[in-house]
Amino acid sequence: MPTVGVKKSLLFAALGKEYSEEEFDSLCFDFGLELDDVVQEEGDTEQTYKIDVPANRYDLLCVEGLARALLIFQGKVSIPRFKVVNGPNNQIQRLIMKPATALVRPYAVAAVLRNITFNPDRYNSFIDLQDKLHQNICRKRSLVAIGTHDLDTIQGPFIYDAKPPADIKFVALNQKQPHTAVELMELYSKDSHLKPYLPIIRDKPVYPVIYDQNNVVLSMPPIINGEHSKITLNTKNVFIESTATDLRKAKIVLDTIVTMFSEYCKDKFTVEAAEVVQVDGQVVRYPELRYRHEQLSVDTINRDVGIKISCDEVARLLTKMSLDAKVTPGDKVKVEVPPTRHDILHPCDVTEDVAIAYGYNNIVKTFPTTNTIGSEFAINKLSDQLREHIAQAGYTEVLTFSLCSREDIGEKLRRPIVNAVHIANPKTVEFQVARTTLLSGMLKTIKANRRMPLPMKLFEISDVVLKDVTKDVGARNVRRLCAVHYSSSPGFEIIHGLLDRVMQLLEIPFSQDKSNNGYYIKSIDEPTFFPGRCAEIIANGKSVGKLGVIHPEVITKFELNLPCAALEIDVDPFL
Repeated sequence: MPTVGVKKSLLFAALGKEYSEEEFDSLCFDFGLELDDVVQEEGDTEQTYKIDVPANRYDLLCVEGLARALLIFQGKVSIPRFKVVNGPNNQIQRLIMKPATALVRPYAVAAVLRNITFNPDRYNSFIDLQDKLHQNICRKRSLVAIGTHDLDTIQGPFIYDAKPPADIKFVALNQKQPHTAVELMELYSKDSHLKPYLPIIRDKPVYPVIYDQNNVVLSMPPIINGEHSKITLNTKNVFIESTATDLRKAKIVLDTIVTMFSEYCKDKFTVEAAEVVQVDGQVVRYPELRYRHEQLSVDTINRDVGIKISCDEVARLLTKMSLDAKVTPGDKVKVEVPPTRHDILHPCDVTEDVAIAYGYNNIVKTFPTTNTIGSEFAINKLSDQLREHIAQAGYTEVLTFSLCSREDIGEKLRRPIVNAVHIANPKTVEFQVARTTLLSGMLKTIKANRRMPLPMKLFEISDVVLKDVTKDVGARNVRRLCAVHYSSSPGFEIIHGLLDRVMQLLEIPFSQDKSNNGYYIKSIDEPTFFPGRCAEIIANGKSVGKLGVIHPEVITKFELNLPCAALEIDVDPFL
């Protein structure tokens, strides 16, 4: 959970009341938060409250949002209504995207905070919220990078482009002289704050850049803003832009910033729209500040939480949680989800807010009204039984990673990548896809244990992940058994013997007449296996796996130097 540090004096001034530490701790607990610590930094004259907030409550990451939510919870203020308007003289700022941006950060959103009033505390909170969002939902700027600029120092329309590093030159924030992007990357490689963000674009052929119609550079996302347009305490109009690799998160970030700080605009809770002209010519207006509605049965809420309260009471509790709720016919409540509550994804999230507002300590403990008897999933029971008998056959069980590199299930196994689930933003090349086979993990395990005595007989019974458009999540798990024999000779007969033992345990007879009531093997060609030393396993009329001697090229690519035989079969068909 993120920890938000707020000065005690600022927080209590925003709440309009002085609290003792115990009183404020109790208030936080009632609201579903935790006062983690109270600290006083050396040389600081006042205390800072460290408050743990849920990771998906982006609206609580600054003192403005935190105080507003607590005031609404106590019924001291009403839920604000946010508006999106055009600029002066009905003009709208535009951000025009160029095709090259698709190579680096293909999405952008923008908005304007007009006639805002900063003071040192508000300014620091504005900057601090951006930092917290960068570390949280923005995933250290890899998904979203935020840029804020003094609109009075620049002139739209603004251009979002991507250019070769040597062609980008500007005075970066807090610098005195202009530098090219190449020079800036070298300069910031020694900067402890900006150094972690450099790899995001360092190896790209082009770097993103935003500039105005006078070619004044606003920013080079996600690294640094320009000095020319930096905001100060005197800034009155703020142009906000966010570039991203994830459009939904960019919208959430923009909504969060403008809803938190439009409070300081001359027209409170009013945000000026901006238009983003996309590469295909489509014009999209931001921020969306979308309100949506959920309708829930009060009986369902009472049942799920374990309480019994009226419709009016449910509506009152939800309003305390910044969710405007009204009773509708049929003992239901209609809940309006504001643009500050992006954590509300499902009706169950609304039910959770009812429980928080009611108070977990106020829910009476009761025994369940029904008795149930737990049982093991059939697939897990069968897997455990197979594990025991295969171990008794002299094989050692291993447990490998469910994620692997594309190379592990593709090039190294001499086969195309089919039906693999790819990770959208892998942190390392070792975890790019969900495995579609257990074999690659087994071979990597042998590589890591090459000094162990031979023969090495290993097995694993685990899930692989395959794409499946018929499933609601687009993928399904398949339980598989994989066994390998690694020694000075391949040991095909030993792996074949293990197959026979497994089929004996499953009470599936060997059937040479190829009936649908037994199993047999037939020769096939499979790139992963040595030609003429590979067989497909047919059980009950269906193909359930393969066994054979691993191809020498596969052995070499996994940095092994002895022959290996392997077996891999699906376990699910034998239930």
